[in-house]
Amino acid sequence: MSTDGTKKAGRPADAAKREAIIAAATRAFFEHGFAATSIEQVAADAGVSKVTVYNHFGDKRGLFTASVENRCEMMRGHFSIGEIPHGSLRERLTAIGEAMVAFLSRPEMVQFERRIAAETEHEPELGTAFLAAGPHRMKRAFAGLITAMTEAGELVVGDPELAAEQFVSMCKGMGDLERRFGMPLDPVRNRERIVGAVDVFCRAYATKGGC
Repeated sequence: MSTDGTKKAGRPADAAKREAIIAAATRAFFEHGFAATSIEQVAADAGVSKVTVYNHFGDKRGLFTASVENRCEMMRGHFSIGEIPHGSLRERLTAIGEAMVAFLSRPEMVQFERRIAAETEHEPELGTAFLAAGPHRMKRAFAGLITAMTEAGELVVGDPELAAEQFVSMCKGMGDLERRFGMPLDPVRNRERIVGAVDVFCRAYATKGGC
């Protein structure tokens, strides 16, 4: 309480405002794209002032980065060592592949990537921000998990980041490209890709008996 009897805004209130801003911005960016999203509208949707948005995020690009990080948080959770399900190496790799493909197959994710790719033509920094906040960050997290598996004696991997890219690419196959060009989701083929990716990855990197 301040000397004039009014209640000061504390950290919980600031955290709540930040969460409301990110939620509003994420909806706007995913639904309308970067160019069509305005700080004014995000502020109105979040129930805060424009000044509050600028104080928390600096500018629209900073807000965009925070929104991408928020959107990718669910995916990063699957790459956390503490969150990996128990089971054999094959079962864990399969769970990661399934979570990743399910995330990338979400219609809003496909739409968002299309928007960012188109807008990057005019603002290259948007593409850089997206890659840094989403794909590159997740790749590093997955590479960290592969390193942990190597240290545990389950894998023999010299370049964890390259191995992470190889596994992700095999799981996606051409499904990722097909979805961007309007083809319907094919769960059966997705499952076959993931099973095949795990087979190839185990043959290339698993220690004897690891898979």
